[in-house]
Amino acid sequence: MKFLNISKSALIAVLLIPLLFSFSGCIYLVVGGIGAVGGYIVSPDTVEGITASDTAMVWDAAIEVLSVMGLIKEENETGGMILASISGAKITVTIVSLGVTTAKVTVKARKAYLPRISLAQDVFVKIMSRVNE
Repeated sequence: MKFLNISKSALIAVLLIPLLFSFSGCIYLVVGGIGAVGGYIVSPDTVEGITASDTAMVWDAAIEVLSVMGLIKEENETGGMILASISGAKITVTIVSLGVTTAKVTVKARKAYLPRISLAQDVFVKIMSRVNE
């Protein structure tokens, strides 16, 4: 059956895609790489990526970037979490060791319970740039 010159399978695919996204909760986008990061994932309020640097180096870079951009409110190096405030937004940076020379960096930004993805991306890019210097 042809409907507006679209095959039945194409019509079903077009109708099912929005339905699948509504069940997933949030949509992730994979964006091109930054330096040693093979790519990073973006959700409504979080940016995360993996770097080929040890956790201590990433931690130092994150502390330095956050202290320049805003105010560090809390830091827990053993837990791998930093809480900061930048321009009134609450920033949470989580650093998880994935191996001896690999770490996952997650940056979450919210202001008044609303996501601030551009700020999260800015912080993430600055941390990764500092790690790769």
